[in-house]
Amino acid sequence: MPTMNRRQFLAALAAAPAFGLVACGGGSGSDAPAAEGEDPYGPGFTFKHGFDRDFPPYSFIGEDGSTTGFDVECAHAVCEVNEWTYEPVPFDWTAKDAELNAGSCDCIWSGFTKMADNADAYLWSEPYSNNSQMIMVKADSGIATLADLAGKKVGVQSGTSAQIMLEDEEEGQAELAATFASLEVYDTYTTAFNDLKAGGIDAIAIDITNGSYLKGDDDSIVFLDEVLSEEIYAIAFRLGEDDLLAKVWDALMKLVDDGTFDEIGQRYPAIYDSLILGK
Repeated sequence: MPTMNRRQFLAALAAAPAFGLVACGGGSGSDAPAAEGEDPYGPGFTFKHGFDRDFPPYSFIGEDGSTTGFDVECAHAVCEVNEWTYEPVPFDWTAKDAELNAGSCDCIWSGFTKMADNADAYLWSEPYSNNSQMIMVKADSGIATLADLAGKKVGVQSGTSAQIMLEDEEEGQAELAATFASLEVYDTYTTAFNDLKAGGIDAIAIDITNGSYLKGDDDSIVFLDEVLSEEIYAIAFRLGEDDLLAKVWDALMKLVDDGTFDEIGQRYPAIYDSLILGK
């Protein structure tokens, strides 16, 4: 069967960016243990990409049940470089640690924030994106500053850095959260966003990239000018898996060097300016 180079692969990817278990670059996808002295992450390795099933535009399940998103496309392209088989492992965000520790996935690559409280819990890659935690409200809500959130219902997604920050009494914004009428916790930001539009809550604390994607061109939803916190996105692996991280990162750098990373990013304008690799 003929092989395709990365440029040909990207053209096909742009036409149908939805992935299941896919052999990339002719790899066998075997999970058999490597022989002594053999690279366990050589061609044919099955790379199990763990990600939030509903965190657009980084990772999400389409209406047809397929997986897509910026991080999904990047992970799939890394597999093409390394001649690996790509296996998507979507999960609810609160289950990410259980999935990683059980070996169900090889990494968490899904707009994952590296923070002081989780820096030692994982083996982290270098950051690939900047991000900010912001407050999103209805344009006609009368809420213009963080102080205006006093007595309001504010939503977050369970297990996100926004929730952690708003509950952190030492370095976070717990003092601000104490002024809210309530902090409403949702399974996904998609659900929280729909509730904001319906009037069920007054505001959402959310990553600006995720929020920008959800609001799109909807001028009825705006961000406050004040920033809750600055943060970075990186890829998280199990502690001790330095060789796997190196394989993934080296492949990602090849995608940066040949322009593939930038091409994928341009398909996601809501987050493109936040991407930092190759800039």
